[in-house]
Amino acid sequence: MSDTDAFQSLETAFRIDEAEHVPGTRTIVVAVHGDTDMHVADELEARLSEVIDEVPDALVLDLSGVTFLDSMALGVLLGSLKRLGESGGRLRVVTSRPEIRRIFEVTLLDRLFDIDSSRDGALAATTAPA
Repeated sequence: MSDTDAFQSLETAFRIDEAEHVPGTRTIVVAVHGDTDMHVADELEARLSEVIDEVPDALVLDLSGVTFLDSMALGVLLGSLKRLGESGGRLRVVTSRPEIRRIFEVTLLDRLFDIDSSRDGALAATTAPA
């Protein structure tokens, strides 16, 4: 395996960072990285369910590190949006990658999800005192 192959493999390896609770708020940030597809949809759903079970006022889902997003992953995000909405919570998606934003636009999901190009922008839109 060349150094380039190893780097690309690391860049596309799926992982979810530990959920971050924003101090002084009921907002939780979860960052996802790598290829987010049918092979990891169950893991993504389980992790997001754990976070939603905490009943946050807002969930900021940072997809800035996502290199690929398929329909199974989009289904997980839709389910999370629905669950949060049922408890009065909000979900904001962060992505600075045009190719990931384009997936939301082509599927018209940009009409359902609030999408920000930066985590700071998403936090400014969602954070409220606890």
